[in-house]
Amino acid sequence: MSEESLLVAQDVYLKSGIHIGTKFRTKYMEAFIYKTRPDGLAVLNLQRIDERIKIAANFMGQYRTEDIIVACRRENGWKAARAFGKATGIRTYAGRYQPGTMTNPTLEQYTEAKLVMVADAWPDRNIVMDAASMGIPIIALCDTNNQANDIDLVVPCNNKGKKALGLMFWLLAREFLKAKGTIKSDAEYTEKLEDFTEE
Repeated sequence: MSEESLLVAQDVYLKSGIHIGTKFRTKYMEAFIYKTRPDGLAVLNLQRIDERIKIAANFMGQYRTEDIIVACRRENGWKAARAFGKATGIRTYAGRYQPGTMTNPTLEQYTEAKLVMVADAWPDRNIVMDAASMGIPIIALCDTNNQANDIDLVVPCNNKGKKALGLMFWLLAREFLKAKGTIKSDAEYTEKLEDFTEE
């Protein structure tokens, strides 16, 4: 895989740990696993991560910004999810998503969506269940230990580390803005990676 065809330089990916999985691997994630390290951690295939980010961003680009919801229950991703929302204008739930928000019109915070993306299908299961029951497509960032039931598009990555989530949301925001035609090239992308990442 040539360096030029990746969304960012390979060492940027590697430094973020975006490819480092867990010691557990599900059958859903087998296709994305490159190898298992001597310490037992599964390592995700960088090329597959990269191509899935492009697919996810282009898929999201087919929807109006106001029709998408992004959810991240995991605290390590709150800063990244909020920065993603700010950069793209997409509604984000960093923290708790109340069950029924998309399915119960009597709730004060009731809202509608046509596409949902979650940082991790397990902690974000409330919105996954709501979206699945409504037939709304779901994109999920999935680590090696994730199940992919109800998920329409799996984006393999380390979905637990702050740096990995920061890079993931930063790249998704950039590629989404390109897919929408808001920016024409990477050079026009003014968001800083450090605004998405916590040290």
